[in-house]
Amino acid sequence: MSGGVTKFKKIIVAEDDSIVRLDIVEMLKDAGYDVASAVGNGEKAIELNETEKPDLIIMDIKMPKLNGLKASKIISQRHNVPILIVSAFNQSEYIEQAKDANIVGYIIKPISESQLLTAVEIALAQSVKMSALRQESNAAKEEVENRKLIEKAKGLLMTKMELDEEAAYQKLRKLSMNHHISMEKVAAKVIKQLTK
Repeated sequence: MSGGVTKFKKIIVAEDDSIVRLDIVEMLKDAGYDVASAVGNGEKAIELNETEKPDLIIMDIKMPKLNGLKASKIISQRHNVPILIVSAFNQSEYIEQAKDANIVGYIIKPISESQLLTAVEIALAQSVKMSALRQESNAAKEEVENRKLIEKAKGLLMTKMELDEEAAYQKLRKLSMNHHISMEKVAAKVIKQLTK
C-alpha cells in the first residue's frame, strides 16, 4: 500500500466477533496503522472515541448492548470522526440507516485484506477532504459574521455621531490600529458602548 494519508493513523475497531476483530486488527497493524483499541460493542466504541480521539472507527453493525448504527449516530453527533461500517448484511435498510451517520464506507463480510485496506485509505482521504471543507465553511461563516458586526457598528456610528459611511469606517479602522485589535473586536466594543 502507498503511504500517503494512511500510516500511523489511529483507528478503533468495534466488532463483537473476536476472530473477525483480531483479523481486522492484524491486517491494519501489518499495514502500519495504529490500532488504538479493539472492542466488542458499540457502548465501548463511544467511550473510547472520547478518550482516544481516533482518525477512523471501523464498526460492525450487529453488536450486543448497542449496535453499530446507533453507536455511529451518537459518535457523529459529538465528533467528526469518520466511520467505516462492517456488516454481514447487504440489506438496503442497513445501507439507508448508514447514510444518516458520519459513515464514509460500508464493507460486506467476509473481509479481504485488500478490501479493508482500500476502504480505510479511501475513508481517511475523504475525511481529510471533509475536514478541509468544514474549516473553509466555518471560516466563511466567521467572515460573514465579522462583516455584519462591522456594518452594524458603522451604522451606529453614522446614526449616533452623524458621520457618513466612509468617516464611520475610518473611525473603526483608526480605533483598530490605535488599540492593536481586530476590526471585529472594535466593532463589538462600539456596538456595546453605543447600545447601552
